[in-house]
Amino acid sequence: MYPSEIVAPMKAELTSKGFEELLTPEQVDEAMKKSGTTLLMINSVCGCSAGTARPGVILAVQHATKKPDHLTTSFAGFDVAAVQQARTYLMPYPPSSPAIALLKDGQVVHMIERHMIEGRPAQMIAANLMEAFEQYC
Repeated sequence: MYPSEIVAPMKAELTSKGFEELLTPEQVDEAMKKSGTTLLMINSVCGCSAGTARPGVILAVQHATKKPDHLTTSFAGFDVAAVQQARTYLMPYPPSSPAIALLKDGQVVHMIERHMIEGRPAQMIAANLMEAFEQYC
């Protein structure tokens, strides 16, 4: 588990932009039961999360004409039980962090796994998400 001093500013990047933290398995279950579209960002300390995943998600949410109804996040390696529960909703995708999922009525309709984040600029991730928002939101 990562020290909170390291994780706190990385969490704040998303929570300051309106993302709801899912800290427990129960909070994950409640969030996934909500109707409509839910964006779930599995946050992490890795460089691709800081360099492109978080900035890409923020760009997408700030600039999209259609947006998810709910913005959520949980932190891999810190909110361990919550992330484990969140991953049950992301099946059949293997565990990945960072990861960005768009769910509609609790079902994954769009998924960006770590291997799709690595080496790609934030603008490309944002464009990918905005296309998904247009289609599903």
